[in-house]
Amino acid sequence: MEHRAIGSLSVSVVGLGCNQLGTKSCDDATSARVVGEALDRGITFFDTSDEYGRDYAQPDDLSGWGRSEELLGRALAGHRDQVVIASKFGPIGQVRDGVDETGLDQVRSRASAEGVRMAVEESLSRLGTDRIDLYQLHFPDPRYPIEETLTVLDELVQEGKVREIGCANFTGASLHEAAAAADKAGVGRFSSVQNHYNLLQRRQLEDALPVCDELGLAFLPYYPLASGVLTGKYRRDEPVPAGSRLADQVSDELRSRMLSDRVYQRLDALTAWAHDRGHELLDLAFAWLLGQPRVASVISGASKPAQVAANAAAGAWILTPAEVTEVTALVSSVS
Repeated sequence: MEHRAIGSLSVSVVGLGCNQLGTKSCDDATSARVVGEALDRGITFFDTSDEYGRDYAQPDDLSGWGRSEELLGRALAGHRDQVVIASKFGPIGQVRDGVDETGLDQVRSRASAEGVRMAVEESLSRLGTDRIDLYQLHFPDPRYPIEETLTVLDELVQEGKVREIGCANFTGASLHEAAAAADKAGVGRFSSVQNHYNLLQRRQLEDALPVCDELGLAFLPYYPLASGVLTGKYRRDEPVPAGSRLADQVSDELRSRMLSDRVYQRLDALTAWAHDRGHELLDLAFAWLLGQPRVASVISGASKPAQVAANAAAGAWILTPAEVTEVTALVSSVS
């Protein structure tokens, strides 16, 4: 599998998003098989978070906190030097007016120097490793100056506990602010940003991606398959499959927006384009993202080994710049 750079790291162009490990849809035994399938398929980049493994439908329930890291660490035992592990820390969900949406105000949920140091030690222990290759601020945290977060992250790099630092869910403006703050403080900048980006959610084309070009950041798209919508498994006028993410992890209102008539029109157009070239919709979802130079790896979650195999295979289709532009125009033209 092709590899690309995130700072000093070399990562497979298809990564495994580990947000499903340890959840109801992916128990301990299945989690081990999912990670094993990823290794067998040449995936070397594994992205998790300290909060992954909890019940996402119950945001106040933190009983599964850290479960994904624990299971990932066990599954990667014996492979540590062959893989790149990314994890995240920071606020539990978005922060509004200085308070977590969950109403919780725990040290572990903060981007303060104290919170970061607590979080990294807990994550290192759960992962069973002495370093985290890419350590990412999960969400901006307005309660603490970004200089404070960047400074403690730089200290962790100097101590060898972290190799590269990144962020997630940052706007282009926030990326500029963070870069300026790092330069002023004389510490390292973020090497990457991980944002929601796929064929149906293309806001990053006008926001974060141009800033990544300017600052030399690697871009990591998450939800590349739009929670499964871009796999083709959801059909117009058919019930949502039981056990799927849209059945179990989103509200009725959000599901109706994600599967609107307009979305189905776009899916029809994209599917036809892919079929004309001997590929499936899922293949196109990956190829379009990887056709953009700043994209280092496409992070896709999986709760079954077969999903990992399909995602890994999709990473082999290479689109030309002209084809990327054509697909963008195609999906944008559907009103």
